[in-house]
Amino acid sequence: QVQLVESGGGSVQPGGSLRLSCAASGSISSIHAMGWYRQAPGKERELVADITSSRSANYADSVKGRFTISRDNARDTVYLQMNSLKPEDTAVYYCNAEIMLYMGTHYLPFWGQGTQVTVSS
Repeated sequence: QVQLVESGGGSVQPGGSLRLSCAASGSISSIHAMGWYRQAPGKERELVADITSSRSANYADSVKGRFTISRDNARDTVYLQMNSLKPEDTAVYYCNAEIMLYMGTHYLPFWGQGTQVTVSS
């Protein structure tokens, strides 16, 4: 019914930049919050940043000042601009969105398939 398709991951040297994109499609009535989570090997999945439909953003302390989340409501797309990347940013990054389906009565969480980000020299 709903797909979240991520793109933009890859390998970069410390101090480099990457931009992740996530586009939602399907039987979507409306989207509340959209966000990015990450999971490093052996660690739990953690919130990186999220943003509401009114563009109120929230960041993990570890990425404040380096990452910027944004969204295009007309395209149901969320972006994550990642600058000054560090080796500890290496993880699989997952897109998340709270979506109300057509004829739905409440928002449901949906996840993307994940995209690998590797920061290494």
